[in-house]
Amino acid sequence: MSRIKDLQKNLFGGTTSNARQFGMIFTLVAIVLLFQIWTDGLTLTSGNLIAVVSQYSYILILAIGMLMVIVAGHIDLSVGSVAAFTGIVVAKAMQEFSLPWPVGILLGLAVGALIGAWQGFWVAYVGVPAFIVTLAGMLLFRGGNQYIGNADTVPVSEGFRTIGAGFLPEIGPDTGYNNLTLLLGLAACAGVIWRELKSRQTRREMNADVAPMWISVLRMAVMVGVIVFATLRFAGGRVGTSLPISGIILIALVLAYSHYTRNTIGGRHIYAVGGNSRAAELSGVKLKRVNFLVMMNMSVLAALAGMIFVARSSASGPQDGLSWELDAIAAVFIGGAAVSGGLGTISGSIVGGLVMALLNNGLQLEGVGSDMVQIIKGLVLLLAVAFDVYNKSQGRFSIIGSLMRPFRRDDPPPPTATPTSDAGKAPVAG
Repeated sequence: MSRIKDLQKNLFGGTTSNARQFGMIFTLVAIVLLFQIWTDGLTLTSGNLIAVVSQYSYILILAIGMLMVIVAGHIDLSVGSVAAFTGIVVAKAMQEFSLPWPVGILLGLAVGALIGAWQGFWVAYVGVPAFIVTLAGMLLFRGGNQYIGNADTVPVSEGFRTIGAGFLPEIGPDTGYNNLTLLLGLAACAGVIWRELKSRQTRREMNADVAPMWISVLRMAVMVGVIVFATLRFAGGRVGTSLPISGIILIALVLAYSHYTRNTIGGRHIYAVGGNSRAAELSGVKLKRVNFLVMMNMSVLAALAGMIFVARSSASGPQDGLSWELDAIAAVFIGGAAVSGGLGTISGSIVGGLVMALLNNGLQLEGVGSDMVQIIKGLVLLLAVAFDVYNKSQGRFSIIGSLMRPFRRDDPPPPTATPTSDAGKAPVAG
C-alpha cells in the first residue's frame, strides 16, 4: 500500500517528482495505440514516424514560441503569415541575388527579428493588445507574401532544402541502422540517467524530500525505454532516411527553451508577467521588455518554421502558412497552458502538438477526408480541455492541473478591511 502511495505522490504529480507531465504523455500513448491497432501497425513504422516528424516539425517549433506568448498573457495570430512572408523573401533573395543558402537562413532570421521588433513595439511600448497587432500583422504579411512573390511559387536551392528535407547522413560500419541516430539515442539515454541522479543529489544537498530510489529507477526505465524504441524506429528507416534534420533542430530548441523557461531569471519573469503583470512590475520585472522580447522571439521562430517548410516543399508559395497559428495555439492549450496566462510548459506544448500531429496522421492513414479530419480535431481539442476543466472542478485527477502544478501559486486571501486599514491602498490582484 505504501508503494502505491509513493507511486501516486512521486510519479503522478507529487512535489518530489519532476515527471508531472506524464498525464498528457499517457493521452498521447493512448492515441498512438489506438491508431496502431486501427491502421494494422502502420502508425509506428519507421517510415511513418519519420514522415510525422518531417511534416509537423515546423508546427512544433511554432508551439514553442506560442507557449511563451500565451504564458505572458498574449496571443499571436500572425505566425503563419510571418512564416510565409519570410519564406518568400528568402527564396527571392537566393534566386535573384545568388545568396548562399547559409546566408539565406541568416537573412530569414533577421527578417523574423525585424517583424518581431515591429510587433513587439506596438504591444509593449504603445500598449495595443497583441490580438489586434498580430491580426493586423496577419493581413499585412500575408499581403506582403503575395506582393513579393506575385502570387507564384519560387524554388529554393538544393543546399537550402537540407534543413527541411535532409536526414542524418550514413557513416561508419554497416549495422543495419543509421549510426548517428544510434549515437544520439545513446546520448539521450545517458542524459536522462544523469539528470535523474543529479536531481536526487541536489535535493539531498538541500535537505529536501527525495523520492524513493525505486521511483527514480522506474522513471529512468520508462524514459530510457521510450528513447530506445524511438531511436530504433528512426535509425531503422530505409537507407538514406533517418532522423530528419528538422527534428534535430526541434530537439535543440526544446532543450534550450526548456532550460530558459525553467532555470533562468528571464524565463521566470515571463511566468510572473502572465500570472500577475501588476505584481510582477511592482517586484521589479521590466514588463515592457518582457512583452517586447516574447513577441520578437515568436516571430523569429515563425521565420525559422517558415524556412523549414519552404525547404521541405522545395519552393515558397502564396498558400504557405495558412492556419498555422491555429495549430500552434491548439498544441499549446492541449499541452496545458492557461487561457489567462501564467501557466504552461515547453514539453507540455510539444506533447500537445504531437497529439494533434498523430491524430491527423492516423486519420489520413485510414483515408478519412480532410473535412472530417478538421471536425474531429476541433472536437478533440474542445473535449480534451473541457474534460480536464471538469475534473479540476470536481477535485479529481486533472491532466492540465498536473502539468501546471510546478507553476501554481497559492495566493493568500485578500485581507479583510478594518477601520484602521489604509483606505487609500488597493489590494494587488492575485
